[in-house]
Amino acid sequence: MKKMLLFIPGYNCEKQIPRVLDKIDKKISKYINEIIFINNRSTDNTENVVLNYKSKSYQPKIRVLRNDDNYNLGGSHKVAFDYAMKNKYDYIIVLHGDDQGNIQDLLPILESKTYEHYDSMLGARFMKGSKLGNYSRFRTFGNRVYNILFSIVVHKRIYDLGSGLNLYKVSSLKNKYYYKFPDRLTFNYCMVMAIHYYKQNVKFFPISWRESDQTSNVKLMSQAFNVLGMLGKYMIKHKFITTELREKPIKRYTYKEIKRAKK
Repeated sequence: MKKMLLFIPGYNCEKQIPRVLDKIDKKISKYINEIIFINNRSTDNTENVVLNYKSKSYQPKIRVLRNDDNYNLGGSHKVAFDYAMKNKYDYIIVLHGDDQGNIQDLLPILESKTYEHYDSMLGARFMKGSKLGNYSRFRTFGNRVYNILFSIVVHKRIYDLGSGLNLYKVSSLKNKYYYKFPDRLTFNYCMVMAIHYYKQNVKFFPISWRESDQTSNVKLMSQAFNVLGMLGKYMIKHKFITTELREKPIKRYTYKEIKRAKK
């Protein structure tokens, strides 16, 4: 059986994270060797909620890590990818801690071992079979337009530029091509461009997605123009994706393991 790590990034999601963890039932859990929850310097009670959940649940596999600085979503991915390589995992699952995605959508893929044939399997909110709950028509339209633009540039049908549920083969990450990608939310857009540049074998799969009590960190207009600019630069010169794209380059993304809740 392949060695598999589940990575849950979290920032100020104290209300949502128990629901995320509740969905990791015994059917899913049997495929997962370890769960790391990476707290990106939350300012609410997120960390304590996870630690208390760990102490009271049947789930013994949870390890809580706290970034030494606010590395944003992309930086938390880099912490998790490094952790997976250091601990010799074969695969890493990414599941956002805000309870928009549902890990149960991954169960058929784990049961069938479909993932073994791909460098990554990416959850898609905008393909046949997906389910969107409380997601605006405007944002749906905008995402579909961007999916088409990226599909044209990378010569592959793109169904989502960054959902909260993905699976990666760790060996495909070992050259750390992602290290110079932005630490912000645009990290995932660069990962999609890397599919084309590094000729990766990738498959999208439909997921269920909902918005209820989550707080979005996306500034729609500024991010939209930023992403268009990145895509344009990649279209002109593919090597753009190998350049330094971080606002503040970081040599090492460090963290501490947290074992006890604050009183």
